[in-house]
Amino acid sequence: MFKHTINSRALWHGLALACVIAGSTAATSTTFAGECPGDKMKANAREKVDFKPVGVTDMTLGSINLEKQPAHLKDRELRFRKLTIEPGGIVPWHSHDDRPALIYVQQGEIVEYASNCAEPILHKAGDIRPEVFGTSHWWKNLGTQTVILYVGDVRKDPHDHNM
Repeated sequence: MFKHTINSRALWHGLALACVIAGSTAATSTTFAGECPGDKMKANAREKVDFKPVGVTDMTLGSINLEKQPAHLKDRELRFRKLTIEPGGIVPWHSHDDRPALIYVQQGEIVEYASNCAEPILHKAGDIRPEVFGTSHWWKNLGTQTVILYVGDVRKDPHDHNM
């Protein structure tokens, strides 16, 4: 039977070095998963389209009136929703100029057509997409699997039913 002794200090230094290298490699990458490549970003890269929602279920799972919270954000609501997009389904064109959001792709793959990106953006399970001022877009499920998105957004107009 062989006994191996590992110097714990050397082991931790090796692990720390590996993490630094991995982190710096990720940080120097020009594009992360689910983002527009830097050389494809430009204002008004895509015109507004007039598609209707197709194969999309939008369910609000919960919401908070932010005016009644310590932040006192008048006429603002924090929502958490689940969107289910069937194969071939379309989330129609909408803007996030007044409604910031975070999208988490829980299942499947979906393509985003953003106003500020000259090429389609593929989002896969596990991706998180921030949607902020200056973002207008539409999405389409080009795959064969149902896509499930979880969405947290801050809505001003309670009658705004944009997805």
